[in-house]
Amino acid sequence: MAIETRRVASLERDSEASRTARDPRPRLLILSDVRLLCDGLLLALADRSDVQVLGAQSFDASVESITAERPDVALLDIGSAQGLGLSQALHRALPDLKIVAIAVADIEEELAICAKAGVAGFVSRDGSIDDVMIAIDCAIRGELACSPRTAAMLVGRLARLEERHDIVSRDGLTRREHEIAALIGEGLSNKEIARRLRIQNPTVKNHIHSILGKLQLRRRGQVAAHLHRNPQA
Repeated sequence: MAIETRRVASLERDSEASRTARDPRPRLLILSDVRLLCDGLLLALADRSDVQVLGAQSFDASVESITAERPDVALLDIGSAQGLGLSQALHRALPDLKIVAIAVADIEEELAICAKAGVAGFVSRDGSIDDVMIAIDCAIRGELACSPRTAAMLVGRLARLEERHDIVSRDGLTRREHEIAALIGEGLSNKEIARRLRIQNPTVKNHIHSILGKLQLRRRGQVAAHLHRNPQA
């Protein structure tokens, strides 16, 4: 009997592996503690033939049980207190998993945590089923779906982080200004610097004007001499 049981289990695993190999559709899993939300999403996804809907799991499920489902896309309820922590754990366990965060609040810190966890889509708390469907499609294609407000908040945070780390030396020059100053020292013209850094020529001119002001220099040619005198600046 034990041998027969193992044989049946082995046949079931082989059948599952064979079915999965034949079905190339992305596998989608819903993660939420709100049964009404899960039931609503399952109902909305019932008519979609381009994805395999694996079902729904609550946050009581372990990361191991979630990864055992081998989902390609996860609809993750960030509105729940445990959602943010689970997004980070799933990203570590399944780096290729496309996580679509739903019920996202317009809170910059929450959005930043989601972004760090590799979230592939954002649907706000007042988003619709259509927004969820669009986010799923974008995630499958490797694109990011989010509202203009969410995009603006993420870009704004990134810009502030860049500004915070941009000053790298005692002379007050930013990292980009140091790059341009070094290229000036190599004898490159403004056009050559623009091509090297893939930026516009007027942008190079603006940076050089800023460099001269910060270093209290009058001419472009003095920049190389300043760098030679102050190699650790």
